[in-house]
Amino acid sequence: MSSVLFSPLRLRSGRVLRNRIAKAAMDEGLAAYGQLPDERMVALYRRWGAGGAGLLITGNVMVHAEALVTPGCVVFDADSPLEPFAAWAQAGKAAGATLLMQISHPGRQAPANLPGVVWGPSDLPVDIGALSSRIGKPVAMDAAQISATIERFATTALRAQQAGFDGVEIHAAHGYLLSQFLSPLVNNRSDEWGGSLENRARLLLEVVHAVREAVSPEFIVAVKLNSADFQRGGFDADDARKVIDLLAPAGVDLVELSGGSFESPAMSGRRADSRTRAREAYFLDLAAELAVGSPLPLMLTGGITRQETADRVVASGVEVVGMGTAFTLTPDLPNRWRENLEASGTLQPVNWPNKTLAMATELSLARYQIHRMADGKDPRMSAGPVFALLRDQIGDQRSARRYRSWMKSRAGARDATVAPVRPIR
Repeated sequence: MSSVLFSPLRLRSGRVLRNRIAKAAMDEGLAAYGQLPDERMVALYRRWGAGGAGLLITGNVMVHAEALVTPGCVVFDADSPLEPFAAWAQAGKAAGATLLMQISHPGRQAPANLPGVVWGPSDLPVDIGALSSRIGKPVAMDAAQISATIERFATTALRAQQAGFDGVEIHAAHGYLLSQFLSPLVNNRSDEWGGSLENRARLLLEVVHAVREAVSPEFIVAVKLNSADFQRGGFDADDARKVIDLLAPAGVDLVELSGGSFESPAMSGRRADSRTRAREAYFLDLAAELAVGSPLPLMLTGGITRQETADRVVASGVEVVGMGTAFTLTPDLPNRWRENLEASGTLQPVNWPNKTLAMATELSLARYQIHRMADGKDPRMSAGPVFALLRDQIGDQRSARRYRSWMKSRAGARDATVAPVRPIR
């Protein structure tokens, strides 16, 4: 196999990816009691790690126990035991893949039915039409909350290094907290955290600096960034280019490009043509433009399932090809490509009128396959969208009850202070 996809990539930190194929982050929904990874997560990542990808990126790991994207999210903070995370890291890396933990804060995109906090740069709520009531109403963060959040990211990154992960990916896309601060539509602050792009990017840059200071030089620090929000007047490609330039001197190794948010769910292909070729790499044109003159290597994630498309991505100047749902049906896709074989199957798009519900259902279809693999089973090609959505909703209700029980027993869960981070040298 002579494809550039299978050539190694050396990152700024000195770490080498064995190839240019990445399993991108997907919300696994597998947190056990205490929002911890357990043997199911270990089994899942052992299987993905054996599939031949050069890079594995975990789903959302929450830096704040009181702020989750979904009730099945893992939390890794100063109080979390290290052992379950060490087992997770060992499994993902066992076959030679590089493993990053995606670390995130939902900000205003937090469920309304969970205890905890809903924070944002402003008090503007998420608008997803009839489903808006399912999302909490945010309060604008004050200086102490912003400072504590920066420390939480640094704490989680340090603990990820201690657990054996190769690096972290800071989630600043898809409308989550750091993306909210970047967005001129959501961030209407008049202080040093709002206004100009430099001010709106300040929180992301402060998080990157705190993380880089906390971990060792060889630890990978990546950032997931929207190439565009796909909302009129929102964060756009010109903004993305400028933010990438700001990230370059901050010690970032890799920038993953995606796009959209809960309000404009482009990350699931909502804006793309329904035909396979048109849906694949729906951010490719934007990413190719950003790759020209980029001071950092870029990774593109978005609907890719075929090697032909992946080859186009790297030919455009993008260094790494990220795939998510493709790995839910074909966990060994890179190994199959080495043998000139294609994917076992692809998840069919859900073309319902309500785009937000359609996106949620596509995520449920992917999560159904993830849970099968976590249970030691093979993916099932015939799962229907209604079945997957209902199954996911029932699972979320069970996870929410478990989360509420844990929160009640967690001493000092509402204490806003965070222990200081001690850098590793």
